[in-house]
This record gives sequence, structure tokens and C-alpha cells, in this order.
Amino acid sequence: MSNRDMDDQAFHIEYVPVLRKPILIAGFEGWGNALDISRAMVLLLIRKLKGVSFAKINPDLFYRYDESRPVAHIEEGLLKGVSPPGGSFYAAHLPSSQTDLVILQANEPNTRWFHFVGELFSLAEKLGVQTLITLGSMYDNVLHSDRIVSGVASSEELLAKLKEKSVNPITYRGPSAIHSTIHWVGKQRGFHCMSLWCHCPYYLQGTTHFGLLSHLGSLLSSLGNFELDTDDLEKSWKELNAQILKLIEKNPELQTMISELRKAKVRGSWASMKGSLKKDDKVIYLEDFLKPT
Repeated sequence: MSNRDMDDQAFHIEYVPVLRKPILIAGFEGWGNALDISRAMVLLLIRKLKGVSFAKINPDLFYRYDESRPVAHIEEGLLKGVSPPGGSFYAAHLPSSQTDLVILQANEPNTRWFHFVGELFSLAEKLGVQTLITLGSMYDNVLHSDRIVSGVASSEELLAKLKEKSVNPITYRGPSAIHSTIHWVGKQRGFHCMSLWCHCPYYLQGTTHFGLLSHLGSLLSSLGNFELDTDDLEKSWKELNAQILKLIEKNPELQTMISELRKAKVRGSWASMKGSLKKDDKVIYLEDFLKPT
């Protein structure tokens, strides 16, 4: 195959792994990655389940470099490398399960979404994937102690399965991330599709919410029938939560806001608070205060 032909390929595939009833789990950096939940979850799966990279996204086809700029690595005046935006596919063989995983970790494409999604499902068909789960996270008027996940499904049967796991059905009309395009095309092509969205508190910025990450990991392992140890995430969350509580104790404005959120939660009237808190108002930028865990 010529270099020109490779330049036109959506994905550069090193090899095609042999997998058992694989589930594809996709997490994207970008618009739907509040508190880094989406990206951190797929990286966690890759690390804990020993995922091996077998294909990469062709960045020239799907990214605008003036929007998602390549990252330069320079040391003492010498250019060591340039890394474009993109993403990779990983295969995780799970001996203790009847299924394997395909994991996609990527920047959200800037352009040619339908072409990207079409190629994604063509690869999924080649790998034997029938079920696809996308991961997202959004800022919302919730408490940092909450573990709320909403979802979208391609069928009533899958939606009922999500409800059994206490996933709230999403009702929404407005601008979307690439997740919606994936699920729209997937449904038309006969795939079983689910999208899971974690609700993150507006007043926390600049860290990974280990409690939500642990909850999402447990939910994924239950839906996919595979094992995932989240004990270390719970330990990290316990330590992080203790530091957050100390910071809140020193901030009367945050105390008032959190008190109002708790009252609204009891009344079941969180919807009435929409717009009452802006993203940059009364925010704890945790990276300014917290030690790495």
C-alpha cells in the first residue's frame, strides 16, 4: 500500500485482534469531559485491563490543528518531537469474562463526524463488536458527594437495563458532542448503543473526581460482565473528599451555595436552579490547593 493510500485511511491499523464478543467503550477529550471523567475512565481501563494498541486515528482527516493544536516537546532549545491530536484503539483480552473489550481513547474530532463514525462502525463490524458504550461527563448543579449518571440507549430493552442500574434517562434538545452522532448512526446500522454521562459539580474544577470514576467503573463492569477493581479509586476519593471538606469550611460563599443545593435536592427542585450558578462563579480550582493523590 502506498503512502498516499495510507494518508486517505481513517485509521492506521497495525493488526486486527481476535476477540470474543467484544464490547467497544469510547471516551473522548473535549466538550463532554467535565472533571476529566471520560478520558480518565478509558485510560484506567487500558491500564488495569492491560489494553494493547492496535490502531490509531489519522489526525489529518479529522482534526483542525488551529482548534486542537499539536503539542511540541522542546528541551533546552532542542525540539524533541511534535504530537498531533488523535487517538488510539486498544484491545483488552479478559480471561475471566466471556467478552473482551475494544477501548477507544481520543480527542473529540473537529470535523467530518459522519465519515469518522462510519469508519468507526466499519472497524467495529470487522472486530465482531455488537455493543458500543460512549462515556461523557457534564457540569451540573449537584453536590460533590453525589454519584449521578444519566444515559441514552438505542432501544427500550437497553434503556430498561440502564434504569435497573439506577441510570437516569436523558431528556435533552440542543448542541451535542460526537456521542449523539455515534449513537444515531449505530442505531441505523443495527448496533446496541449506550451513552453514560456523569454529573459533575460546578464548584469543583481542575481535578479528577475519583468517586464518580469509581461509580462509573463499577457500572461499566456490571453492564459489560467483566471484573474491574475500584478499591484504589475509593481510597483516593476518601482522601480527596477530606481535603475538599476542609476547603469548604474556610469558604462561607461555598457553604451557602452547597446548603442551597442540598435544600433543592430535598425539595426535588434542582431544575429550578439551572442557570443560577455560572461555571466561573464560586469555584474551587483544586489544582491550586490539593496535593497529588
